[in-house]
Amino acid sequence: MFGQIKEVDAPELASWVEDESHSLRIIDVREIREIMQGTMPGAEPLPLAALPLHLDKFESTEKLVIICRSGARSAQACMFLQQRGYTNAYNLRGGMIGWAHYSLPIVRPETLSVAG
Repeated sequence: MFGQIKEVDAPELASWVEDESHSLRIIDVREIREIMQGTMPGAEPLPLAALPLHLDKFESTEKLVIICRSGARSAQACMFLQQRGYTNAYNLRGGMIGWAHYSLPIVRPETLSVAG
């Protein structure tokens, strides 16, 4: 399955977020300065470069949705996670650009700390 990452589009992710039976974590892998401009409600900041240092903060079977600006960095993060045995990592197709295209909620965090 390497090379084939799981993806979710913005409308589907919005329905997952609303449906509490979808126990998931949303991880934003953009740089902190980018996240401060706006992110998804409930997203946890974890810049892509820091991801390898924080793998112990995730369960290999938990549902993770990885987001970034356009979907490129989050795809890299999903591939990295997949190669390390994380089977439920999903890339947000189109990233925050796609999320905003559907006029879905965006929040500007007041303060941030790295996910975990």
